[in-house]
Amino acid sequence: MPETPLAAIVSNAALDKKAEDVATIDLAGRTIIADAFVLATGRSKIQTRAIADAIVEAAESEGVKVYRVEGYSDGGWILVDLGTVVAHVFTPEQRAFYNLERLWGAATAAERSEAAR
Repeated sequence: MPETPLAAIVSNAALDKKAEDVATIDLAGRTIIADAFVLATGRSKIQTRAIADAIVEAAESEGVKVYRVEGYSDGGWILVDLGTVVAHVFTPEQRAFYNLERLWGAATAAERSEAAR
């Protein structure tokens, strides 16, 4: 399934801040938590915060309500809840440890965002 418009906004905001391994996991019909997760990796806690800030800014500029941001002060795993889409921004160590791709199912090639634009 292709990215939803909101998932694309989140992916593009992350890529604008040089996020790595940006991927979308389609959750539609699998859970009531969200329709999609967007996963992104930042090389440092400073970068993960910058990515999360860009996601929040991009969502708000499109009129999307940001319900909650968790983990910002630590920066290892930042969750941005946008209702139908939840963004997870990790440091490489946290992404490998929690491995949401394995837990929720790997993103397909069609769901994976472009590595470079």
